[in-house]
Amino acid sequence: MAKKLANKVNKELLSEQDIKEKGLNKKDFSASWNGRINILNPEKSLIAEKTHMAKEGEYAIKVR
Repeated sequence: MAKKLANKVNKELLSEQDIKEKGLNKKDFSASWNGRINILNPEKSLIAEKTHMAKEGEYAIKVR
């Protein structure tokens, strides 16, 4: 499995291939991150509400 990179702004975790496919700048991502949160249903998730994650996906807890 390819190592995932965390967006420095919204903490979303994406693989290098996903970053390239979405046309995002790789400089906006960091390989240094800790912890992982999977948001499955942001409308009903207390964790998504507290962490301000508005969409479904995989997020890092801490990004350096």
